Amino acid sequence: MVQKRIFDITLVMLVMPLILPLYGFVALLVARYLGRPVLFRQERPGFQGKPFTLIKFRSMADHRDANGDYLPDAQRLTPFGGLLRQFSLDELPELWNVLKGDMSLVGPRPLLMEYLDHYTPEQARRHDVLPGVTGWAQIHGRNAQSWEDRFALDIWYVDNHSVWLDIRILFTTFWKVLTREGISAEGHATMPFFKGSEPVKREELRR
Repeated sequence: MVQKRIFDITLVMLVMPLILPLYGFVALLVARYLGRPVLFRQERPGFQGKPFTLIKFRSMADHRDANGDYLPDAQRLTPFGGLLRQFSLDELPELWNVLKGDMSLVGPRPLLMEYLDHYTPEQARRHDVLPGVTGWAQIHGRNAQSWEDRFALDIWYVDNHSVWLDIRILFTTFWKVLTREGISAEGHATMPFFKGSEPVKREELRR
């Protein structure tokens, strides 16, 4: 755990001088095409499910219906926002979460707080490590996979993580971003809402 933390801080500090100009450029584009606020903040579960505030670049417009409620994500995701997601540029501010210790560079992606009550005990083990900017599941299909498959990959990482595995995942992530694989599930802006695993799937995960 200590080695992983040292690795995260060292790598972020090394790339920060290169990232900051890009960070500023993306912020200006977000302000121009999506307006303010430039940053999107949301409470997400971290280590052991403890909440923290995730920071990302905003990628959706504020389109609402007649009742003032937000329209579905697919209708609020603009072409510019889609471009940010395709190249994972919306994730850049999460490096500050890494420096703060809320996240690691590599680990299971932090999902919604609402999902906590829907996990099986095995799936909940994804919170036994810090959440990551990227992860084992992200280089094996990203959002173009079932929730059950994604969680199984997260648990595999929890049981096998190491600095060398993190290095492999980071290099592979760079390639996946360039090829823009698995950006979204079919028919969704990202992934459908997770409502819990089917009973059959739960038994499969226990075996």
